[in-house]
Amino acid sequence: MDFAFSDEQEMIRASAEEFLADVSTSGAVRAAMASELGYDPALWQRLCRDLCWPAIHIPEEYGGLGLGFVELAILLEQMGRRLLCSPFFATACLATPALLLGASAAQKQRWLPRIAEGSLTATLASSSGNGWGAGQVQVSALAEGDGYLLDGVLEHVPDGHSAQLLIIAARHPHSVGTDGISLFAVEAGHLAIQRRSLPTLDQTRRLGRIELRQLYLPAEHLLGDYGTAWPVLERVLQLACIAQAAEQIGGAQQVFDLTLAYMQERRQFGRPIASFQALKHRAADLMLQLECARSASYYAACVGQEVLAPAGDAKVAEELPLAAALAKAQCSESYYQCAAESIQLHGGVGFTWEYDPHLYFKRARASEAFLGSPALHREQIATRILGEQS
Repeated sequence: MDFAFSDEQEMIRASAEEFLADVSTSGAVRAAMASELGYDPALWQRLCRDLCWPAIHIPEEYGGLGLGFVELAILLEQMGRRLLCSPFFATACLATPALLLGASAAQKQRWLPRIAEGSLTATLASSSGNGWGAGQVQVSALAEGDGYLLDGVLEHVPDGHSAQLLIIAARHPHSVGTDGISLFAVEAGHLAIQRRSLPTLDQTRRLGRIELRQLYLPAEHLLGDYGTAWPVLERVLQLACIAQAAEQIGGAQQVFDLTLAYMQERRQFGRPIASFQALKHRAADLMLQLECARSASYYAACVGQEVLAPAGDAKVAEELPLAAALAKAQCSESYYQCAAESIQLHGGVGFTWEYDPHLYFKRARASEAFLGSPALHREQIATRILGEQS
């Protein structure tokens, strides 16, 4: 695989970096995270209509730009650098892949053009507990007449309090494990849907709680076949891990840069603390972790590109489970280490509200647990490797 950006990809990276440095400043992030929605609707519309970011990996036939997952990862890295408060991750990295992989042509035509143009935000709601596997899909979906009756509670849904379209994972009441899982697409304004925002550690990304009270959906809302959606949902969650890893790399890079700048300004014993050998060693260790994580992130993005491409390389796409798990584990730990060290190297001001390291630390800690901890993903890697060897 070629890990060097093409001229077009470098242009996307540079324009995203410049734009976000201007609109997602520390003050803008703090204002957005304190708002009711958790993001600035006017800025979201600029991202959609002027820059077409939600459309980047949507096929042209559905109003998108027809680019790939690598271009999406490039944008996510820059968003992570600036802690952009927006429904982009939920819409573009959770709901859109679910529609691309699981919806019929008619369903794609119904939803994807609206996502591409920015008139519709969306999210994926799959877990009723603290995990992200098939066992956490606990909402029941009972076939009734020409439709389905959904009942249950969904927790920790990104932008679940505000998303206009919900992709809901539910299961047959008598099924267990990976059997009997289905995906449904429904507009969130339905009277049988109750939802609210949850208080969370990371205020820059809102999570919601959704309660379904005997929600009846006609068959047209079912994505794919009833009870057979786990392979699609699993791939969507793996792609989301890759997207999360790209965002984490951006955050780790930015908090590392903030730390280096502070170390060059802060003086002790008549010289900048960046000149102290012990602190140079700590910075070098962070840089090594960061570069290793970036390699894992972009390799996984290349694999994700083949998964979503209509004529992707099937052999490369088979690497998705391992590539996603490796990227999520490596990037989660690197981000957390960079953010934690940033607070330490900033000294007494590191955890004060006025300085930004605490915002990155909270994002790092929250994203480390989201979609599975590093320990969980390493266990999955070990299980797959041992399974292939046996």
